[in-house]
Amino acid sequence: MNPLIIGIILCIFSQILFSSLFLFSYAMQPLSGVSIFALRIIVTFFGFWLLTLLSSQRKEILPFIRQKLGTSFKNWAMMLMGTAILASQLCLFMWAPINGEGLNVAMGYFLFPLMMVFSGKLIWKEQLTKLQLLALILAVCGILNQLYHTHAFSWTTLWVVLLYPPYYLSRRMLNIPALLGLTFDLTFIAPFALLYLLPQQEIWQLIASESRYWLLLPLLGAVSALSMTFNIRSSAILPMKLFGLLSYIEPSLLFVLSITILGTAMPTEAYITYGLIWSALLVLAINGFIAPVKPKLKTV
Repeated sequence: MNPLIIGIILCIFSQILFSSLFLFSYAMQPLSGVSIFALRIIVTFFGFWLLTLLSSQRKEILPFIRQKLGTSFKNWAMMLMGTAILASQLCLFMWAPINGEGLNVAMGYFLFPLMMVFSGKLIWKEQLTKLQLLALILAVCGILNQLYHTHAFSWTTLWVVLLYPPYYLSRRMLNIPALLGLTFDLTFIAPFALLYLLPQQEIWQLIASESRYWLLLPLLGAVSALSMTFNIRSSAILPMKLFGLLSYIEPSLLFVLSITILGTAMPTEAYITYGLIWSALLVLAINGFIAPVKPKLKTV
């Protein structure tokens, strides 16, 4: 199959699966967002190691460490920086829905693809079309409207839009295989999650006493593992501009879930902000249809 088609399919599925994770925080209450994050890391850790051991990439574990990282301080620093960023983003994602920050995180994910488009231009010298430039201008207008009315951006929005791009860019610069890279990340994050969970006796008592957690926890691990794998793998296949366009599926779903199921209130001025950003999305979509993108020939 055409690598471009594979990348598009993987990206769409990852966005849908990622969005569904927003509801796990709601379904797993009264656990806190941080507790759900720690549990997610543990169950996803086992899921990723299972996927790695069952795949052909199990033979690449030691060569990956020796050749990709080796004794290079720079490579190790970039890798561990990405791991720390990923840990903070996963924690924020599970914490936000039950702490009234669902819409602000959704805003961050709306702006993240535009930041990726800008990064593609800045680092890989990908040329922006007139429509892409128009989309960026519309998004900036949306940001300025938000700043005018609130004089600030939520820290959760900034955390997503400013920190997630370096994670993806560092992985692409190091040319790290998706499955191995995420397995590496989770292997380093899991001990910290376990150290947090072990003293929390009330968490273990709640899980043992309510059978719904016996279903939710394995499901959380499976959805997390698949969504993260599909997302990172598609980002390695697709041109940055197309990946940025498809990444708008997730924040759109997060926005709908925040308003409907999670019941987050949206201020009046936010409608203008979201309207401008959605207009930017529409312009990018039109650009995607009229300007075919050449795929990067990478194996999946």
